[in-house]
Amino acid sequence: MKTLSNWKAIAFATGVSGLAAAGCIAPAAGGNAPGAAPGSAASIGGGASAYKDCGPQGMIDDGEDGNNQNLPLENRGGYWYTFIDKTGTTTVTPMAGEQGGTFAMTEGGANGSKFAANYKGKVGTGAIVFSGMGVNFVDPKDKYDASKYAGIAFFAKRGESSTGKVRLKVPDTNTDPDGAVCTECFNDFGGELNLTTEWKKYIFPFKKMAQEPDWGAPRKAHIAPAGIYGVQFQVKVPNANYDIWVDDLQFLCQ
Repeated sequence: MKTLSNWKAIAFATGVSGLAAAGCIAPAAGGNAPGAAPGSAASIGGGASAYKDCGPQGMIDDGEDGNNQNLPLENRGGYWYTFIDKTGTTTVTPMAGEQGGTFAMTEGGANGSKFAANYKGKVGTGAIVFSGMGVNFVDPKDKYDASKYAGIAFFAKRGESSTGKVRLKVPDTNTDPDGAVCTECFNDFGGELNLTTEWKKYIFPFKKMAQEPDWGAPRKAHIAPAGIYGVQFQVKVPNANYDIWVDDLQFLCQ
């Protein structure tokens, strides 16, 4: 496990539009500190230093067992899966559900580790297109009480010919249909990423996560950490190649 003291981090905050704004990279040891750009570590009220590693119990999945289940800690133990639209998006990653296949970790993790979660393919060109990779916290799927945590963190990168535009989504009881609350579902709280070809660590405090603007019902001021279902990474760029890698997915403490 990696602590929060030895990483290049990208922290995220909400801007005036309500969108999660891309942050800047905290410098490596000996580097020059960047300015406080919107969404940077310096702009979120204490930045990365306001959050800390939760210890072994906070690790959702480091991928090192190579299987499709997250670590069975703190009453967790859900499974990884992938999903695509039905209008032309393709994937070479095994799909869950009606398309069959069992997700498996891919060799080549962050910081020299052995495995990471990876999905890749090509997004279609229809009106509503998407491809995603996610993990539920428990199995069978149900809400999970993460109220003792402050957010989530993970390492991520893109492949050489891949789009870097990815949305982090954290379904909760107000946005997931299983919560039996939403009338216009799936506008989950989260934020936008613009990945590079290098592994970097990203932090998303719960209090800074936001829904996408102008759609979804209900629209709440904040995510409900006491009832979240999992984490998803979704690409929605029409006609884009995608090759997205995620490793060391964990909860944050404060």
